[in-house]
Amino acid sequence: MRTLTSIAAGAVMAITGLTVMAGAPAQAAEDLEYVALGDSYASGVGAGHYDTASGACKRSTLNYPALSQAVHPEYTLKDVSCSGATIADVRANQLSTVTSGTDLVSLTVGGNDAQFSTVVKNCLEESDSYCKTSTMWMSYYARNQLVTELAGLYKDIRARAPQAEIIVLGYPQALSPTGTCPVIDLSAAKRTYMNGFADALAEGAKAAAAQEPVTFVDVRDTFKGHGACGSDSWINDLNNASEVFHPNLTGYVAGYSDQLNKALTFSR
Repeated sequence: MRTLTSIAAGAVMAITGLTVMAGAPAQAAEDLEYVALGDSYASGVGAGHYDTASGACKRSTLNYPALSQAVHPEYTLKDVSCSGATIADVRANQLSTVTSGTDLVSLTVGGNDAQFSTVVKNCLEESDSYCKTSTMWMSYYARNQLVTELAGLYKDIRARAPQAEIIVLGYPQALSPTGTCPVIDLSAAKRTYMNGFADALAEGAKAAAAQEPVTFVDVRDTFKGHGACGSDSWINDLNNASEVFHPNLTGYVAGYSDQLNKALTFSR
């Protein structure tokens, strides 16, 4: 298992290497455009190393789009992902970046439409039964209405970039079933309910991807055994409220970027 320090060092070296390569266009085999869309899981909340120019969008220079582009320098990255983005926000503020010249689009979105932060707050602060009700309602939405809304967005992306490869990355289960959470511990029941909600989000995105179709990358198996509050966590716990239940740098490297790279290798 790679340590977080070695992963961070390797990622920074990859980004540095990419910067050097940018000064030698004669070495570039292709000139391909990569547009990254989505919410905080796409922008890299939890990875640190935030680009100050991105402001409240909190785009990390080590988010999964940047990490993957460093491995595929034939792509020029346009990253417009933004923390807090909903499907409507992607349409209003990000979609215009996708054009007929776009070759690759990656996307993670839908959690904010399903009120992710509200569900988390309810489960942290309220009873087991309240958490169950909150996750149940939003899970129903995620498996039904959200599917239609996401499929519509995927269709709109396809219409703007008919030749592009479109890759949708889902959400992981956030919590380890065992272990102690700092600050506020969570019962086994709450962990089950919250992980069930994560499953609903992933399955909703997967169902929508099958309708269009676009490539769906399910990261749940990759993150299995690495939930927050466990012994080998790839997800931030409650020590940092602004990044709670988002991947840490290890999660973005091993859980997201590696899986995106595999999807690219498979499709090319």
